[in-house]
Amino acid sequence: MATGRGWILRQHCKGLVRAAEEIPWQLCLPPVDAAWASPPAPFDRAPGPYFFRRPSKGSDVMLNPKPSEHPAMCERHCAKSSSKLSMHIEGFIWFRIYSASFSPKRSNWEMNSVEKTAVSLSHTSLHDKETGYWKKKYIVKQIAAGKTAVTQLLKPVNPYTGLPVKTKEALRVSGLSWVIVLKEKNGKEYIMEQAEFSVNDTSVTVVWHGNNWPRIDKLATLDLCGVTPVFLDRYKVPTKNGPRRRSLVAEYNLTNLTKSTSIGSDRLIRTFCLNPGLLVGLWKKEKEMAFVMANLHFHLLVERSTLGSATVPYMLPPHIPFLDDIDQQYGLHGYQLHVDMHSGGSSYLCGTFRNLFSRKDFIKNGYMKLIVISFKNNAQHLPLIGKVGLCWKTDVFAGCIQNCYMMDVTLLDETEKPFWCFSSPVCMRPATRPSDFFNYRGRHFYVTYVDSVGKVNLELVWMEETEEYYVVSLALYLRIEKVNSWFGTNY
Repeated sequence: MATGRGWILRQHCKGLVRAAEEIPWQLCLPPVDAAWASPPAPFDRAPGPYFFRRPSKGSDVMLNPKPSEHPAMCERHCAKSSSKLSMHIEGFIWFRIYSASFSPKRSNWEMNSVEKTAVSLSHTSLHDKETGYWKKKYIVKQIAAGKTAVTQLLKPVNPYTGLPVKTKEALRVSGLSWVIVLKEKNGKEYIMEQAEFSVNDTSVTVVWHGNNWPRIDKLATLDLCGVTPVFLDRYKVPTKNGPRRRSLVAEYNLTNLTKSTSIGSDRLIRTFCLNPGLLVGLWKKEKEMAFVMANLHFHLLVERSTLGSATVPYMLPPHIPFLDDIDQQYGLHGYQLHVDMHSGGSSYLCGTFRNLFSRKDFIKNGYMKLIVISFKNNAQHLPLIGKVGLCWKTDVFAGCIQNCYMMDVTLLDETEKPFWCFSSPVCMRPATRPSDFFNYRGRHFYVTYVDSVGKVNLELVWMEETEEYYVVSLALYLRIEKVNSWFGTNY
C-alpha cells in the first residue's frame, strides 16, 4: 500500500510541474521588476492556498486511495484534480504578474510585496474569476498602456509640416513594422517580413525582397499591414517570435499589374506603381517579382498601422467642416505646402511654400488651382540637387532608374491642418513641346500625379551647362468636391 500511495503522489506532482512549465512566462514578465528576470519556480514558497509541502513520514495523504477503489477510477480522480490545480496555479501566476505591473502603489512596494498581496487576497476572490481572467486583463491593459504612450508622443506638431514632431520616436517605441500578405487566386497566402526600412522627412520607405517570391501570374492581391507587439512597453526592438497584432493599411489588386502605371525601367527590371504609394519591381527576363517598395506618409501613419484589424483598415474620424467667414468670391487662401523629393536616403528638393491662395476664377473642369512655382517668375525656380534616380536593390543585385524618385506632398489648410497628404513614386517624362519654357534652352520634362483629392503638375528643364534639373513650374489642382466637403462651401 505504501508503494501505491507514493506512486500516485509522484504522478500527481509531475502533472503539476508540467502544467506550470507550459505557461509561457517569457511572454508575460512585467518589464519594471528585475525580480522577474528569470522564470518563477513551479513550487515557489508563496503563502496562501497554493503552498505545497512534502508529506512527512507516517502522515495521511488525501491522495491515498482506499483499498476498495478501482485503480482506473483513482487515476481519473487524480487527473481531474491535477487539471483543476494547474488552472489555479496558472491563474495565481497571472494575478501576480498583473499585480506587479499595474498596482497603483507599485513604486512603494518591497521586494516581497506581490506575495503580501496574495496573502491578503482571499481564497474565494481568486477563485471567483473565470479561467484566464487575469491573463486577459493583463494583456488588455498592456495594449492600452502602450497605445497611450504612443498617443502622447504624437501630440506635438511641427509648424512647417503640420505633422507630429516625434513620429520617428513613436515608431520606435511602438515596435511598429510592416508585412505584405500575397494572396494567390486559390486562397493560398504568403507573408513576407520587411527587409529594409528608412525614415524620410515626412514619410517612411519600406522594402521587401528575397528569392522565394510566388509566381506573379498566380497572385490576386497584396495586403500591406502594420504589425506591432502585443506588449508594446516591453519590446524595444521588434521581434518576430512574440505575439503581434496586424492592422490592414491598404489592399492592392495584382491581377493586371503590368497594365498599371509604368514608372520606369533599367537593364534588369521594370517598375509599376499601384495607388496609394506602392512600387512593384519585375525582372525583365523572368517577368517575376524582384522587390516591393512602399512609401508611407507620416499623416496618421501610426494610427493606420496599429488601430485597424487584419481584414479591416482603420476608419478615419469624421471631418467637421471648417466654416470660412470670408466671402467665397475670394476663394482659398492661407494654404501651406511642404514637398520632399527623395530616393535612397538622398533628398533632391525639400522645402515649404507658404501663403498659397486660389481665386474663384481659378476653378476649371472641376478643379481649383493653387500656383506654387510660376514659370513667369525666375526667382521662384529651384534646382534638384544631385543625380536624380530611384534606387533599388535585392539580395543579389542593385540599380538606379534614372529620372524617377519618390515625392511626398503635405498640404495644410488655413488652420494648419493636413488637407491633402500623399507619398508616391513618380517619373519625369519628356515633354512633347517646350510650351512656356521660353526663358530656358534644354530638354523639357513634366511630372504628373493624380488621386481622388487632386493632382500635381510639375515642369522641369534639364540645364546642360550645370547638368541639373530646374523646377520652373509647380501647381496643385484640388477637386471641388473635396474643397466643398472640407469647408462646407458651395463652389
